[in-house]
Amino acid sequence: MRTTIRLPEPLLQRAKTYARERGMTLTSLIEQGLERILLGDETPVTSSRELPVCTAGGGLRAGLSLEQPSALLLELDRLEGRGIVRPDEGLFEGDP
Repeated sequence: MRTTIRLPEPLLQRAKTYARERGMTLTSLIEQGLERILLGDETPVTSSRELPVCTAGGGLRAGLSLEQPSALLLELDRLEGRGIVRPDEGLFEGDP
C-alpha cells in the first residue's frame, strides 16, 4: 500500500543514510521501526555488518588511561599547546 508521510529533511536524510549503510530500503527501515514501536520493543536494530579489526600494536602512552577521559583531554591540550602534537594526531604509542 502506498502512503505519503512528511518528515523533516534532516531526519529523512539520516534515515536514508542509515538504510543505505545497512543495505536496506527506506521502506523496510520504516516498517521495522514501526513494528518495534508497536510491539513495545524499541531496542535498536542490530547490524550484521562485519566490523574491521585493528591489528596495529602499541597502546596508550605511559601514564594515560581510558578510565580517565578528562585526563586524556588535558594531556592532549598540554601537548598541543607545546606544539608537540597537532590536533589531528593522537595520544597512542607510535603517534608522532
